[in-house]
Amino acid sequence: MGKRDNRVAYLNPIAAARARGPAPVSGPTIQDYLSRPRPTWEEVKEQLEKKKKGSRALADFEDKMNERWRKELEKNREKVLSGGEKKEKEKDKEKKEKEKDKDKKEVTS
Repeated sequence: MGKRDNRVAYLNPIAAARARGPAPVSGPTIQDYLSRPRPTWEEVKEQLEKKKKGSRALADFEDKMNERWRKELEKNREKVLSGGEKKEKEKDKEKKEKEKDKDKKEVTS
């Protein structure tokens, strides 16, 4: 009985790549990238101005949050300064403010 033939044919990878030919072009070339359309300086300035302005809705939201935060700070200051003497009056004020907020929400809706 003879031994099995375990030899494998060796193929030079560089020679195999050359035999296949040039690689197919996939995607844009460097020339395409360099010759792409670009915005003018005026357009760039306009885009920057738009970014600086931001959205009006966001500014309104921030203003409302700032107002609420100020009200909350005033309440806390009153509590700390009064030492908890006017608890009943503060509760009445909070109820009135909640009612006002509800009324405002109903009007805006």
